[in-house]
Amino acid sequence: MAAPKLVFSVLSIVAWMIIGSNSIVGATWCVARNNAIASALQPQLDYACGHGADCREIQPGGICFNPNNIYMHASYAFDSYYVRMGRAPGSCNFGGTAAIAVTDPSYGRCRYPSSLKRNNGGTNTTMTV
Repeated sequence: MAAPKLVFSVLSIVAWMIIGSNSIVGATWCVARNNAIASALQPQLDYACGHGADCREIQPGGICFNPNNIYMHASYAFDSYYVRMGRAPGSCNFGGTAAIAVTDPSYGRCRYPSSLKRNNGGTNTTMTV
C-alpha cells in the first residue's frame, strides 16, 4: 500500500515544481469590468492609449488584436497604462469601467504587461514575447 502514497507524493512534488516555476509573484492586472457598457469603454481606451499605454499589440496585426472586441482591447490598454503608472492607486479606474484582477488575463501568445514579470526558480526576470 505504500506505492499509491509514493506515487501521490511524487506527483504532488512534480505539480508544485511546474506551478511554482511559472508562478506570477504578487502580480495584479487592470482589466475592463465585464459589466462595463461598451460605449463607455471606448473613450477610456482612447485615454489610456493617448496617455502612456503601449497599444501597439491591440492594433491590426498585433499579437493581442484578436479577439477584436472593445473589452479585450480596453483590458490590454488599461493594464499597460496601470503598469506604466507603477500600479499607483487610482491608475486602474477609467471612469469605473476597470477593476484590479489577480488572475492573469493573458491568452495564447498575448501576454498582458503585468504578466511579463515571472518568478523563475526564485529569480524575477522579464519575459520577452
